[in-house]
Amino acid sequence: MESNMQRNRRKTRIGRVISDKMDNSVVVEIEWRQNHRLYSKSVKKFTKLHADDSKNLSSVGDLVNIMETRPLSKTKRWRVTEVISSTNLGGTEILDSLNETVAIDNLEEEASDSQETTTPENIEEDPSEQ
Repeated sequence: MESNMQRNRRKTRIGRVISDKMDNSVVVEIEWRQNHRLYSKSVKKFTKLHADDSKNLSSVGDLVNIMETRPLSKTKRWRVTEVISSTNLGGTEILDSLNETVAIDNLEEEASDSQETTTPENIEEDPSEQ
């Protein structure tokens, strides 16, 4: 029971994945605010943390929850506990809209090719106008 109490006291943070190029690891950016000492205005600060993602579930842009853990390497002291929101669906929607845009462009090109251009050679004089 004592080990469970210690696990519940571990620090947890929510941040955005900014790099997933490493195997089983991600870089998470944590945003926090601090009042400026002279102007007392809230200033955004960013901290980059290396976190263990053993199942490679998160990708760039995902919002993740990370928890403090024992040192896993020289820089990794955090691990990903859950992916709160993923951007994978957004990427496919963008791809679908690009495909639709390309299809619409192709249709416009075909329509312009099928229409005959009016040149002086193609214009026939109407005998009733003379």
